[in-house]
Amino acid sequence: MRKVFYIIAMSFCLLIQFSCKKILDVAPEQSIEAGNAIENDQDVEALIIGGYSIMGRGSLYGTNLLMIPDLLASEDYCSWRGTFVSYDDISLKQMTPDNADVTRTWTDAYAAINNANIVLENIDKVQDEELKKTLQGEAYFIRGIMHFELVRLYALPWGATPGNSQMGVVIKTTPTTTEDQAFLKTPRSSVAEVYKQVIEDLQAAIQVLPDDNGTRADKFTAYAFLSRVYMQQQDYVKARDAASEVIKSGKYKMNASISAVFANKNTDESIWEIQQNEQNNAGDANDGMATFYASLDGIGRADVRIDAGFIDTYPAGDYRSTGWYYEGTGRRPGNMYCSKWLSPYQNLPVVRIAEMYLNRAECNQRLGTTVGATPQQDLAQIRNEIRVGLDPVVNPGLQAILDERFHELAFEGTRIHDLRRLHLATGDFDWNANELVFPIPQRDVDASEKIIKQNPGY
Repeated sequence: MRKVFYIIAMSFCLLIQFSCKKILDVAPEQSIEAGNAIENDQDVEALIIGGYSIMGRGSLYGTNLLMIPDLLASEDYCSWRGTFVSYDDISLKQMTPDNADVTRTWTDAYAAINNANIVLENIDKVQDEELKKTLQGEAYFIRGIMHFELVRLYALPWGATPGNSQMGVVIKTTPTTTEDQAFLKTPRSSVAEVYKQVIEDLQAAIQVLPDDNGTRADKFTAYAFLSRVYMQQQDYVKARDAASEVIKSGKYKMNASISAVFANKNTDESIWEIQQNEQNNAGDANDGMATFYASLDGIGRADVRIDAGFIDTYPAGDYRSTGWYYEGTGRRPGNMYCSKWLSPYQNLPVVRIAEMYLNRAECNQRLGTTVGATPQQDLAQIRNEIRVGLDPVVNPGLQAILDERFHELAFEGTRIHDLRRLHLATGDFDWNANELVFPIPQRDVDASEKIIKQNPGY
């Protein structure tokens, strides 16, 4: 077990050092080849588990990938009231290339990608054929969604230039396990090229993942993310069809209570969530969703304050306007906070079946189709008298579906991505403003000897 832990730690350290004064300036004693230390099924699976662990950190789905997209679109929505300068700068759109959270999100995403690449390079060492396919699929899944999250944050959005030729991110499909590999300098690929790689990885994952993989990613988790990718590209036919695959699987259904998916773990509503408990979590003091969102006696820093004007946009009588928002009692009483994130030990839903219903409803509405169900039927899964205290919308138009989307998925890390897709501004910042794009960490630009180009405006 110590050997496996060392492999995981070593591969992560290699990625961390990608940003030193030389590309992955690895000390000789750290430059053993991980591939030579991986021998069997358990070693390869340990690397996959390591990948999930990295994705659960505060730098990724443990906090940043769920919170930062909302801070980037904070106008008339929320405000940052904490002391962490990195988050304050993100909320104000005043990021610099040495922003601590800009840097750690980039670094840890590539660490997870590296784990996935090491798995794929060593997949033939897995003797159990079913396990081999599952681990291979999980590796493609991790690599695909991490490139997707990176390109959405560190590049101008899809549609910003003809042919999406704007700079994307560095595509990594080979592992970094040796000193020679560490010194390779790779330029950024275009946004179009990154999306192509993401789609190929998710499609490859779908081909080999099982229908059910416990709390880890399965075929329908990959379909759900594929629907997200196609939505971001405004490819509404493919986004609709991928969402339909998830829905018609029959694995998932909306809970009757709006709070159940956040108050309980792995409910039928959740397609994939980050597993947390008292011993294993993103944090309860300086990281974690409850750390920043909660304002309760003894829980939370009350750093993300919810705009009361946004809460007022919910229809009168909507259970969500009271069930998901509350007046704080902790550090900053009297202000409004989001009750989706109340415990530092709760699981963190990353994608819910509600999003798939919303995707399919919007796509069918735009396309004039009724694949799987009508938009009215899909929207009624989310908005109905039992769940939210409102009657379903009869013959919903596109705006009604979008309104439902912004209300249902609030503070789950989707807002800036939806605004960009819909070409909507946040405050004075247009959907394709340079200020809404993260800078590439300066130390990575410098370490690559400017082969990795910086984003405009930095």
